[in-house]
Amino acid sequence: MATNRDTLTAWLRDAHAMENQAISMLERMEGRLEHYPELRAKISEHARQTHRQAELIEGCLERLGEDRSALKAGMGKLMGNMQAMSGLFVSDEVVKGALASYTFEHFEIASYKSLIAAAQEAGEPEVRGVCEQILREEEDMARWLGEHLPEITRAYMVREATGQPAKR
Repeated sequence: MATNRDTLTAWLRDAHAMENQAISMLERMEGRLEHYPELRAKISEHARQTHRQAELIEGCLERLGEDRSALKAGMGKLMGNMQAMSGLFVSDEVVKGALASYTFEHFEIASYKSLIAAAQEAGEPEVRGVCEQILREEEDMARWLGEHLPEITRAYMVREATGQPAKR
């Protein structure tokens, strides 16, 4: 039977893999955004933030005397790359990428809310604090994307309607 600490550790490993997946998605998306400078800048900023988040999760695992799962981290990167590459095959890559990012941010938000509760239940206030910090950052990014999705969509549609490169 798993202890609260065992469960927390397993979920932190999942969070680390999730952040690696996010890094892959963000970096691929950032490298492909040509005509949307504000979105590209925000994606770039969040990619740097996500690298730091992955390091913070590693630190939590180390404090618990555990290591990250190389397999889970590798799978996270692979999934992120596959998701990012799927944009190559759609004409509205920028809109689909923004929608996918918005959705992924909400998945991360839910994950960190659960981790906060698990850390509290396991008696790990430092882990809880780290997860609360990351949660605020994910909520900020989701909020930004939510506020800018209409603008991104309109910019895409204007570019498309006027024959300008619009895909990315």
